[in-house]
Amino acid sequence: MREQKIKKGYIKKHVAMLAGNIGERNTQHPQALLRAADYIVDQWQAMGFEVRPQYFQAQGVECRNLEVTHIGTSQPGKIILIGAHYDSAKNCPGANDNASGVAALLEISRAIIQTRTKCSIRFVAFSNQAPPFFGTEEMGSWVYAHHARQRGDNIRAAIILDSLGYYSDKPASQLAPMPFSLFCPHRGDFVATLSNLRSRGVARHFSKLFCQHAVFPYKQVSAPQLFSCIASSDQTPFWLNGYKAFMVTDTSRYRYPFYRSAKDTPDRINYDSIDTISDGIAKTLIDMEL
Repeated sequence: MREQKIKKGYIKKHVAMLAGNIGERNTQHPQALLRAADYIVDQWQAMGFEVRPQYFQAQGVECRNLEVTHIGTSQPGKIILIGAHYDSAKNCPGANDNASGVAALLEISRAIIQTRTKCSIRFVAFSNQAPPFFGTEEMGSWVYAHHARQRGDNIRAAIILDSLGYYSDKPASQLAPMPFSLFCPHRGDFVATLSNLRSRGVARHFSKLFCQHAVFPYKQVSAPQLFSCIASSDQTPFWLNGYKAFMVTDTSRYRYPFYRSAKDTPDRINYDSIDTISDGIAKTLIDMEL
């Protein structure tokens, strides 16, 4: 087992800024959305990354996706993308959904920039995942994936971080829709990867490496993307543009009692768990070959 790469306290600081200081951030609160984007840019620039913004319009508001890349050594033309959306739903400060994913994204990138990877690792912060944009061409990840396909970007896997911060070992703390409820654990103490069938191979490769690097309960689910629980985040636009993708999540609304509510606040988050999961993902990315 490699030494710990994720530094304690950093993820908590990011969640406090995004969901506590800034709060609700979406096109109904454009200044907050701008502040969140600027915060992410400042963090990446301080690490030494060159940030590439992708501007687009949504409901008359200028929005930004943000991208940085760590160039691989032996296979730089192959790209592993890891992304998270930084907007939040209406009337929701968005600590778990999705300051937790963005905080993990930032700290995984901090760990990666200090090491060598075979493939290039591209980190992307997306705007506009939450309603009313999900499933539309104003969704940030749709804009990104569509243009990546037009450019011919060789993205071998897109890994989406969405809601990583809530875990419980209480009985009946985990729900799942049919038919997944037939085999899903009843305790919400695990992190999961959710993929469509076409992405099952890369999800399994990731899962195998993650389980070698992280001592944390883990489940992998691959199913047809017609199931909404499988296709509920930024992985879907990558599928629709021909890329393999999967989500890493605490299962969000199937576990988190404060999903998309005013109570999705930083004090609800299990930071030790996100630190452990993020450390495992960072080590997994270092070893991935696709």
